[in-house]
Amino acid sequence: MKASFHKYILQFKQASGTSRGVLTQKETWFIIIENNNKQGIGECGILRGLSIDDRPDFKDKLKWVCKNISLGLDVLYNELEEFPSIQFGLEMAFLSLKNEDEFKLFPSKFTKGEDSISINGLIWMGEEQFMKQQIKSKVEAGFSCIKMKIGAIDFKTELDLLKSIRDEFSYKDIELRVDANGAFTTANALEKLQQLSQFDLHSIEQPIKQGQLEDMAKLCELSPLDIALDEELIGITSITKKEELLQTINPQYIILKPSLIGGFKGSQQWIEIAEKLNIKWWITSALESNIGLNAIAQWTYILENKMPQGLGTGGLFTNNIISPLQVKNGTLRYEQKQNWNLNF
Repeated sequence: MKASFHKYILQFKQASGTSRGVLTQKETWFIIIENNNKQGIGECGILRGLSIDDRPDFKDKLKWVCKNISLGLDVLYNELEEFPSIQFGLEMAFLSLKNEDEFKLFPSKFTKGEDSISINGLIWMGEEQFMKQQIKSKVEAGFSCIKMKIGAIDFKTELDLLKSIRDEFSYKDIELRVDANGAFTTANALEKLQQLSQFDLHSIEQPIKQGQLEDMAKLCELSPLDIALDEELIGITSITKKEELLQTINPQYIILKPSLIGGFKGSQQWIEIAEKLNIKWWITSALESNIGLNAIAQWTYILENKMPQGLGTGGLFTNNIISPLQVKNGTLRYEQKQNWNLNF
């Protein structure tokens, strides 16, 4: 058995704004395992400035993994606690190697093209007119759930945008989620949540920066709007710490990004703890290429969570891997007629 890795830079079709800055490209890494004339491929998708494995020795760790690939998934996974994206890339690659079709990691009605996954349409931050145009295009594309990133432009403008959606579409027509990416302060968060709650929003992701457990717990208790933890889960690797976090904050939702929290295994631990505490959850991709998105989507489908998932990022890049994944009428589908093309 041998392994290699390749760096790949994904180029955004248009600059995409978040409260942490504007994204024009996204770095990712593919790991390829070869054994007995068969190949398995996985993706180690780090987000600079957010992933805990955004560190100078990331490439060295990939080299070490490839050199020691014969140790097997279980041993390697346990050695990579501080590198969740590599954990996920290895899970993917070993599953890919094991299956008859290297791209069908979890065969199901989804991979047969017989069923789809409901997803939210993502609205990036930007000038008011740009955001309005995105909203219009998502509605026209058949999305019944829209997620809008907030926190980077004037808050009143964001409220006006939400009002303009609600003036045209009730909560029965369009489910609205917002994502603050930690943009609010502890001093102003509750007031802003109260203002946002007038628009019948489903939830808000990460209103304040992670690591402020008592403040977040208080917000979850007092907020008129359901709160979903996102960045808060990053870097929490032990089951005990995961339990402590959710018991302390007691959010209404958690959002799972496998690349940031230790892949399938790490995500499954969060799900099991959340369900014991009656906390709901959904899955979101983290700007992976279609290789990573494919793995996340197939796994998500077999979990049978009927909420709209955050898996609509495949169309963001000009040079994404050509794949059978297609977004149609607010759902993600696996189109049997489209083949994969590993153009890297």
